[in-house]
Amino acid sequence: MKSLLGKARYMGTWDDLDERLRPAVEAHTREYERVRPALDRVTAAMRDSISAIFDGTDLKPLFVTARTKTVESFRDKASRTLPSPDAGAPPVLVFPDPMRNLTDLVGVRIITTLPHEVDLAADLLKRQRNEFDCRGDREKDIGSIESGTYGYSSRHLIMRTIHSDVVRAFQQAVDPETKAAGSYLFEVQVRTVLAHAWSEIEHDIRFKASNPKAWSPYFDRQFTGTAAMLETVESAFAELHERYETVTGFWDEEGEGSAPLTPNRIRDVWQTLLPHVDRKSDDNWGWAAELLAAHGLTTTLELVSLLQADTITTVRKALDHRYSPGPDRLLDDMLLWHYGERHIDLTAEPRDAEGTPRRDSLQRRYRQMEIYRAQHPGAQR
Repeated sequence: MKSLLGKARYMGTWDDLDERLRPAVEAHTREYERVRPALDRVTAAMRDSISAIFDGTDLKPLFVTARTKTVESFRDKASRTLPSPDAGAPPVLVFPDPMRNLTDLVGVRIITTLPHEVDLAADLLKRQRNEFDCRGDREKDIGSIESGTYGYSSRHLIMRTIHSDVVRAFQQAVDPETKAAGSYLFEVQVRTVLAHAWSEIEHDIRFKASNPKAWSPYFDRQFTGTAAMLETVESAFAELHERYETVTGFWDEEGEGSAPLTPNRIRDVWQTLLPHVDRKSDDNWGWAAELLAAHGLTTTLELVSLLQADTITTVRKALDHRYSPGPDRLLDDMLLWHYGERHIDLTAEPRDAEGTPRRDSLQRRYRQMEIYRAQHPGAQR
């Protein structure tokens, strides 16, 4: 990350502007101050239009805000310079016609919950070709994967309005003699709520610090540390969301819920629902498919209906396991809880077999379950 001193050239540039360039920047600033009320109306219209794009979609941003660049900020940005290629000549303005050169006079910000929603929002915006035309799209970050540093990142889109009446009114306010086309460039920034919170705090402390001499490298270290934590938290939330989407998909009778219970499918469903109960030493889940098929359970939905967390907790209490059961024992117990004597008859040795170790074990466990049910009438199968 860059320190405050490294970013100072982007702050307060008006104060250090070459005297020979001040008249031009002052003239542009006065003009901007004059037309800014009309530009405020453009800002409000863009905010409303962007917000309306998400109506009727599955993507619901936390909020959509907008701002018109302040007069002071306009003057500072219009004051940016580059060294002149000619010796002794004054510096060159980066934006010689800032009213037309700057694309962030109007800025809209979209704040999402999760990282993947940033891309979804940007893609949705870029498909609005009747109202907008995307002229730029880039990932803007402070710190990047390539440099091995951390910082907030956001998606920045440069959008152009198409035949906008409110833009035409603004353009006529700028120049009544011009033929207003209703085309105008503005910026849309999309980022997550955690990145938004980090950047707002970072901006207040780092960008707005009034005394660069008071800056300490330790501040940079702390910002880097918090950015790393931010990335970790966002990754955890993204993983939670992905797991949630997977689990809810299991209940889709027409989709994932109808998928047949092959051994691999059972393993995947189990490891999604009960990752903490997976101490198998191999990937052979054929035994589970046989146990489930004995009861006619052949679809994903039937398996997830069986593996309900509250029922698993009840079964654990009923059997008072001395050791945490693995997948094979827990699945067996869940089927025994639901199907009782039927599970014993379908999966154990015949009653008249010479040896019946499995039947004896199931009968013992089933008696424990019945005793628990008698003591807890609310315990359901």
